[in-house]
Amino acid sequence: QLSCLLKMVTLHGIPKDLDSYPQDLLLFLSPSDYAATGNCSQFFSNIGKANVDVLPREAPQRQQLLLEALECLRIPGTQINEEQAEILGWLVCDLDGEYIRSSGGSLLKDLSQCGSFLPEQEEAIRDVLSSGNTTFGPPAAWSAFTLSELSGLIPVLDPSILQQIPK
Repeated sequence: QLSCLLKMVTLHGIPKDLDSYPQDLLLFLSPSDYAATGNCSQFFSNIGKANVDVLPREAPQRQQLLLEALECLRIPGTQINEEQAEILGWLVCDLDGEYIRSSGGSLLKDLSQCGSFLPEQEEAIRDVLSSGNTTFGPPAAWSAFTLSELSGLIPVLDPSILQQIPK
């Protein structure tokens, strides 16, 4: 339905008020088409707020969006800062373990919003958290507030991390 709606909306070109349309609609538009109304960073900021469930994780469109977002934000390697992660929004949920490890704690807040993880991502999240090199510090220093901040990541924690957290 969204794909069909996009065809109707763009029948006579890209409307100048495209940002006023539902963000889910943008999932079916390419960043180059959007360029007529704004910059790619704005496009991916809107995409990052769209409903992630509209496109399944395996969908080629979703994988393409992530690649284009990384290119737009000029991320040369695998390190992503908090500002870039905020623009990516739910697209951080599709980053592989290498990005998660390289970015350290800067992705944790955004990753905690993801519904599920691939095993490789879970392992990378555990590595980052157990290193203690995040704003949360080592698990032995965590409080109830820390756990509330990490609530979406708690299912990823393994016994070696959980045993270090003070009761």
